[in-house]
Amino acid sequence: MRLNDVFGLAVFATAAVAEHIPFDHILWGTQGPAGNHLEKRATSTSSTSTRVPDAVCTNSPSSRNCWSAGYSVATDFDKKWPSIGVTTRYYNWEITNGTCNPDGGPSKQCQLINGKYPGPVLSANWGDTVVVTLKNSLTANGTGIHWHGIRQLNTVLQDGVPGITECPLAPGDTKTYTWKATQFGSTWYHSHWSAQYGDGVFGPIVINGPASANYDIDLGPLTVNDWYYKTSYQMALIAHNNLQARTPPPPADNLLVNGTGKSANGGSYWNVPNLVPGKKYRLRLINTATDNSIRVSLDNHPFLVINADLVPIQPYTTNWVLLTTGQRYDVVFTANQTAGNYWFRAQVANDCASANNGVGRAIFSYQGVAAADPTSTAAAVTVGPGFSTCRDPNNLTPWVVNTVDSQTFLNQVTNLEVNLAVQNVTTNGQNIVVWAVNLTGIDVAWDKPTAKYVKSGDTNYPRVLNLIEIPNENTWSYWIIQETANSPVPIPHPIHLHGHDFYVLGSGVGTFDKNSSPAGMTFNNPIRRDTAILPGNGWLALAFPSDNPGAWLMHCHIAWHVSDGLAVQFLESKSTMPLPDQSWEDTCSRWYTYQQTMPYPKSDSGLRLM
Repeated sequence: MRLNDVFGLAVFATAAVAEHIPFDHILWGTQGPAGNHLEKRATSTSSTSTRVPDAVCTNSPSSRNCWSAGYSVATDFDKKWPSIGVTTRYYNWEITNGTCNPDGGPSKQCQLINGKYPGPVLSANWGDTVVVTLKNSLTANGTGIHWHGIRQLNTVLQDGVPGITECPLAPGDTKTYTWKATQFGSTWYHSHWSAQYGDGVFGPIVINGPASANYDIDLGPLTVNDWYYKTSYQMALIAHNNLQARTPPPPADNLLVNGTGKSANGGSYWNVPNLVPGKKYRLRLINTATDNSIRVSLDNHPFLVINADLVPIQPYTTNWVLLTTGQRYDVVFTANQTAGNYWFRAQVANDCASANNGVGRAIFSYQGVAAADPTSTAAAVTVGPGFSTCRDPNNLTPWVVNTVDSQTFLNQVTNLEVNLAVQNVTTNGQNIVVWAVNLTGIDVAWDKPTAKYVKSGDTNYPRVLNLIEIPNENTWSYWIIQETANSPVPIPHPIHLHGHDFYVLGSGVGTFDKNSSPAGMTFNNPIRRDTAILPGNGWLALAFPSDNPGAWLMHCHIAWHVSDGLAVQFLESKSTMPLPDQSWEDTCSRWYTYQQTMPYPKSDSGLRLM
């Protein structure tokens, strides 16, 4: 996504599993302000669900809605998850310096997990505990891993955000992350430190569980992302300088599918072989880009969309799926075409202000057909004028019905006295959060994370932490995100929330109007996810219950944007937040020692995703 307008962005703020065939890597081709608080108030209505009795059945190709006794796709995963038949999944990862050229183009310096680009797949079952021991063997960088979309219920210190939930891991140091898979579907992990994400410190997460539609074979995750021939550190500086000059960042050099692609110098296409006629296949689509929103499709094979950002939905059919940075969709397609080769297409969404010099491709081949460049034709993509089509689909209806407290919002929004064009971080003193942030909106300190403030009882939060406090009374928090009218280039932004899913109450083009906009908002079973598109020159209204104590980040998931401060954090129920132990403190001590002489001091917000 291209940026020269963020100066004006304001934000109001043991079950049987599918037959799992991992992709064979077959190559084809030639190679805020301090002191903000929400006032304590009476408890408002919390989330409610339409509870369909969970089936006592077995997960199979003809009953994917089932999982195990007492658990199905109709289970409200906020309230329970499997505890019998689960296990602990152990992973040992090492981040090292290396080189890579995944599209056959120029080789560049990378940071890699276990020597792989992308990093290894993390796989677990619903209800499992995940334990990842991470060693930092980089020569001159700190690191840490954020588990994108993982709720981290009562485990905020495992969220992996330097300067907020942890100190970075110093070179030579090791730490262990432990968290529980309380939801199911597809997501990913990535470094939240400096420029590592775009150079290799990321990978997919698969959490097996029930599904809202049947399928025969799970093909596993398929990542799509932009690729730059310069390192992400170099790109970060270029993007920052361009931003100061109010010019867009350079386009990416290529698009990759599962870490592979072709360039003028060689490379290869990812190949998915041996599709069996008549079989239904599950595909886990994940946008792991640093900047680009990407549309994907499989020629002649429509997608049945069944899950969005770890939330099972009522299935719907489409030829193309738009994924902004950080979003995921699980889809099912049927191998019902003439045996042959078919293009899987990934291309930037120009209507989202994305730009790329290449396209992503993979080859899906039927059984008995040798992989070759397909001759299949793409379905048409309808793109309207401006950014009108760069929107999340409005038919992402959650399978489990939840209702958001509308009365509290409607009562308060009518008295909301805030200037949507003023850059600030504040609240209405009750339930509505107002977040307006420019490019210096947040600047965390790696050696003093927010969690340290909480442990020591220090409430003297520096203004640059962009922090507000909200209580934990199972009350609803509402965020109205508004891109200001004076933005030089009002473009869409992917907004991501840590520690919670949010409910998308509504969005629109233009300025949110407290008198008219609420009429078009949805409170009964609205879209639920963790990453949503803020329309260009528009607004986005979100809600979530404050039910997970901790310090949590909400930010734009474009790497260049969060690097320049487009983020806010909120401190939720600090009186019941898990506090750092001695091991946590020891990591900070080792980081503090390293920081005194580190060769590359912090030069941005400290939250870069590149």
